[in-house]
Amino acid sequence: MVKKIFTCLTIVLLYINSYSQNKNASLSGFVYDSSTGEGLIGANVYLKGINLGASTNLSGYYVIPNITPGKYELIVSYVGYKTFSKEIVFQSDEKKRLDIKLEPTEIVSEEIVVSADSISLVDKLFNKPVSKIEITPIQISKVPQVVESDLLRTLQSLPGILPVSDFSSAIYVRGGTPDQNLFLVDGTDVYNPQHAFGLFSTFNTDAIKKVEVYKGGFGAEYGGRLSSVINIINNDGNRNNFEGKASLSLLSFNTTLQMPIGKIGSLSGSLRRTYLDQTVAKFIDDIPDYYFLDGNFKAFFDLNNSNKLSISFYGGIDDLNYIFDKDRSQSFGFNYKWGNQTGSINWRSVITPKLFGNFWFTASGFFSEFVFNEAEFEERNRIEDFTLKGALEYFYNESFSFKFGLEWKNVNGGLKEELPGGKVDVTKHPKLYSAYFSSNWKPNVLWDIEAGIRGDYLESDKNYSSIDPRLTIKYRLSEKSNLKLSTGIVHQYAHQIPRVFMVSIWTASDKYVKGSSALHSIIGYQRQIQENITLELETYYKKYNNIYSYNYNMHVDVENVGYTEEGKPIYGSTKGIFNSGNGKSYGIELLIRKDAGAITGWFAYSLARTEFTIENINNGKPFNPRHDRTHAINIVTNFDLNNIINEIKGKPFINSDKKWTAGLSFTYFSGQPITLPSSVYLFNSAPDWEYGLPSISLYPSSINQYRLPYYARLDFNLNYEIHYKGWSLTPYLQIFNLLNRKNVWFIRYEEEIKGGIIKIKTDNVSMFPILPSIGVSIKF
Repeated sequence: MVKKIFTCLTIVLLYINSYSQNKNASLSGFVYDSSTGEGLIGANVYLKGINLGASTNLSGYYVIPNITPGKYELIVSYVGYKTFSKEIVFQSDEKKRLDIKLEPTEIVSEEIVVSADSISLVDKLFNKPVSKIEITPIQISKVPQVVESDLLRTLQSLPGILPVSDFSSAIYVRGGTPDQNLFLVDGTDVYNPQHAFGLFSTFNTDAIKKVEVYKGGFGAEYGGRLSSVINIINNDGNRNNFEGKASLSLLSFNTTLQMPIGKIGSLSGSLRRTYLDQTVAKFIDDIPDYYFLDGNFKAFFDLNNSNKLSISFYGGIDDLNYIFDKDRSQSFGFNYKWGNQTGSINWRSVITPKLFGNFWFTASGFFSEFVFNEAEFEERNRIEDFTLKGALEYFYNESFSFKFGLEWKNVNGGLKEELPGGKVDVTKHPKLYSAYFSSNWKPNVLWDIEAGIRGDYLESDKNYSSIDPRLTIKYRLSEKSNLKLSTGIVHQYAHQIPRVFMVSIWTASDKYVKGSSALHSIIGYQRQIQENITLELETYYKKYNNIYSYNYNMHVDVENVGYTEEGKPIYGSTKGIFNSGNGKSYGIELLIRKDAGAITGWFAYSLARTEFTIENINNGKPFNPRHDRTHAINIVTNFDLNNIINEIKGKPFINSDKKWTAGLSFTYFSGQPITLPSSVYLFNSAPDWEYGLPSISLYPSSINQYRLPYYARLDFNLNYEIHYKGWSLTPYLQIFNLLNRKNVWFIRYEEEIKGGIIKIKTDNVSMFPILPSIGVSIKF
């Protein structure tokens, strides 16, 4: 099937190329940051007066094809940079190359104040894909967090993206589960994007260049997950000067360095470590001996004007040692380690002025090791993912562009456990072949239509294939508003076994576990309210097929495949591990956003509902999963305290070497579903025992029929940035849960028997209390 799709793509390309010969000119090139040499993603490049232009891609490359010969004024604009303009004369059939360097604005608070832009906000909204949100490191750093800037917790403040508790940074996107999110770092899959206890995510904000979040409606170039794509592009490095940043907080140390490699490229690297194990854990018995260490490295090379090469690496490890009673020398405990390693080699090439190529070789590894010697229990879970992929973009003319690509993924790994009663050895070697093609047609300034198709073929002990069509339509309602529609099918062949304490286990589809699929349907409305305020409203419906839930009665249903030499059973298949079913999610999301001025931020509201129907759960009747939230409100506000009064009075902003900034973040969620007991009963462990203590059992009511109290939290941060010659110092204060609200995590039941009467007491177990944190960061 993949060969047929590739043949079709080749024919289409040759057909397009045969009609691309004309006498009109074209303009192409890269747009860079003049201070660092970084390519700028999403910069607007257009010819003034004729409504002809383009936006730079993920490499900072742009193409304006089919330009009628003549003289034009070229305008290049980007948020936070001075607008570039230049008169250009095009000759007949001329293929002009122009690389552009934009200068950052010298307006105070350039991180949050945007210079006058030459393209309207409503045009930017129109160009943006459906359900896509872009986040910069500066915006992430402005959102109050538990300890330090955190990408995943920032995403949780956006509509349609929810957490399940304070103790997890995992995200649930439009009713989907965490394993339905595709995380990409420089083109590489990341399988476990969380560190322990939910305080930190895998992604170091200081190493990030840009984040693209697709909550649905993503194009044919993305596949393999049902709910979302989080595409993270790390910094290439400063090609002009050496620069660095170091941050120290109560729990962690973080440093990032960038430097040029002569005139041919740049290096960027970051390192982060927590030191809970060296401080608090040595003095407080209840705190486990835990730390994590992670780091990023990226090298970028300018091979020539048309070819760029980057090498990227990430490595991280979590190490948890827990002793149940530190005062006893013979007390038992366990050791638990897990981590990710990713690497990629990316070659970007301007094959012709109209044809841009992106080619990757990526490797991703995940491992977890759990050893509990006293219980004679060992567990090892490993994944090794090697991928080759290529993506081509062809810009035919101002009305037509095309994308096509191929991907080959080879995955090895599985789960091994040594148990007192047996052995688990589920090892798999699936291969996934993918191909896609999409076309973008702009018949006039009012319409933008993108249609695509993706084909997947999984080679395992049972083979699966799928064809996924995608369609997006955009229409300009007026000079201030847009309407968007999107629909498409997505498939997923990787599945996760969730656990309460330990990290989840990944497995692939086989003869017992089919591939999952989802149908996305989205309608969106966008409006520019004021010069720098936008409104986005989306409603969606998502239908799932063959989704899976962990079977907690697995020990009853699982079948062994043989026996060890000692006569212990060996469990080597996924039969009985999951319960399968279907589901649906639907809702309405509102986002009002202001990205410019002394007061910036967003207001987000979601009204949503998720229902699953899964065999052997709730008697096969629909139920709301734990992550279902009917209402969600997030308000994020950032203040440039030096210039608030100036903005209100309409005065110019002041430029000061000492700058105060503050941030507030308010979160409200309606209560999570919970299963309550419907009855309590006594039973003896043996029917003939006349004496002895009876046992108490709670019989559950219908699954998740009740709701916990609502969740509410207010966070605060304060920064004081002091600029010196060549470097700056920023002490900061962050307070998580400023009002110390006791948000309920779960309900604990305690029972006692007096005179044959059972009395049940309930106790609400709360999430994080007020958590103040101080730190300092240095830029040089």
